[in-house]
Amino acid sequence: MPQSLSSVYLHLVFSTKDRHPFLNESDLRAALHAYLGSASKQIDCPALAVGGVADHVHMLCRFGRTVTQADWVKEVKRVSSLWLKDRLETFAWQSGYAVFSVGAEQVERVAAYVARQEEHHRGRAFQDELRELLKAHGQAWDERYVWD
Repeated sequence: MPQSLSSVYLHLVFSTKDRHPFLNESDLRAALHAYLGSASKQIDCPALAVGGVADHVHMLCRFGRTVTQADWVKEVKRVSSLWLKDRLETFAWQSGYAVFSVGAEQVERVAAYVARQEEHHRGRAFQDELRELLKAHGQAWDERYVWD
């Protein structure tokens, strides 16, 4: 095949350091989500949905062919951290992240889930949500190391 084609969708989740509510202001959060989408597109991983609340972010992206997951996440977190540090006195992302594969048939459902984060978290903590996602994807984790 002379062309190289790829159709891989990823759902990325990461938190602020110690789940501090740095992203409390809705205007800042909306601007950050737009910035994250733009930054991901620059790495050939166009965002289909970006959402989150005061202490974490979700991104659904079509993953590029020429970048590793680790490099994608590192760059998105790096540039957004610099962007946020220009607007906030102190800011830090957690060191880790979770990324999940999304089948093409589930892209619309996951995009809607990402878009409804504020509604979803009215009575639910980030840790509970992440535990459910990890369980749903059959991912083992160690509570001692997943939260920073």
